[in-house]
Amino acid sequence: MSIVIYHNPQCGTSRNVLEIIRGFAEEPIVVEYLKMGWTRGQLQSLFAVAGLTPRQALRTSKSPAEELGLTDPAVSEETILHAMLEHPVLVNRPIVCTRKGVALCRPSEAVFALLPDVVSGSTFTKEDGDVITAP
Repeated sequence: MSIVIYHNPQCGTSRNVLEIIRGFAEEPIVVEYLKMGWTRGQLQSLFAVAGLTPRQALRTSKSPAEELGLTDPAVSEETILHAMLEHPVLVNRPIVCTRKGVALCRPSEAVFALLPDVVSGSTFTKEDGDVITAP
């Protein structure tokens, strides 16, 4: 099974996770979901395997979530999911899929747990200069 990253090249965290994957594993399949959009089944499957609800995967900063009223606790999960289909930017990123599982990799170092054969203590320097260490 190949590694898949649902990636937004405008996002620093997403860029860092992509480079971690490239540095510690194989070249992943990169899905630029802002260009391709999402399907209902795709999001439902990703969220189910990752143990996320649409609300937990909702990107609230630098997205139209608040202006669409999606941050109100009374808004249903179905309403949030429907909005994510209409506005792909509402899905927080990056989401990474490997044989080890699926996860929303925020912070960047969350991806280490999904990669095969990462040596504990391995380090990666993020684009902002911060150094992170594999557990």
